[in-house]
Amino acid sequence: MSFCKALVTTQVGSPGSIRWTGVETKPRGHSGLTVQVGFESDGVSRPRQATCHYRYNAVEDTALTLSDPLSVYSTSPETMTIDGESLSRPALAEAVKQAMIAHGKAIIDRAQQGIEDAAAMARDRLGSGSGN
Repeated sequence: MSFCKALVTTQVGSPGSIRWTGVETKPRGHSGLTVQVGFESDGVSRPRQATCHYRYNAVEDTALTLSDPLSVYSTSPETMTIDGESLSRPALAEAVKQAMIAHGKAIIDRAQQGIEDAAAMARDRLGSGSGN
């Protein structure tokens, strides 16, 4: 669900203006998984919808697939539509690439913030422990 939302943000002109209105997952066994996300965005007065279609991707049932039924589907969608219009294969590939870059950047930013917070805490402890 979250990856489909990330793909939508790569396709909307102002991703910061997106307001999510609903999410629905429809597992269809070997026929795949459909994730529908509803959203509103600046500049469009009507509700919008994106649909990501994921391929069934399991060979056999395992403990993981039994405990997490959605794990049997691909991690990237094979097709995607926004407001009923399909993204071309190259456009979908570019959307996946941009979503992955944004995800990686967010991880790096969180790690950097954690390092900066830890360094500030260490400086505070050293400063207050000096007996001044």
